[in-house]
Amino acid sequence: MDDVAISTDTIRLGQLLKLANLVDSGSDAKFLLAGGEVSVNGEPETRRGRQLREGDVVALGDASVRIVAGP
Repeated sequence: MDDVAISTDTIRLGQLLKLANLVDSGSDAKFLLAGGEVSVNGEPETRRGRQLREGDVVALGDASVRIVAGP
């Protein structure tokens, strides 16, 4: 599992997927979310605008990232 640092209190799921290099574009994220391929804290998630906070874990296939507070 990789850590992804954010400098704000929250980040949208679609933005995180791009920041973590799990997708190349927002349209890729939309497609994967619609297919139920992304999970947040172990639960399937379909909302690209879902607000994530420090400690949340996002998984896509074999890759997973945890949100940590950044500088």
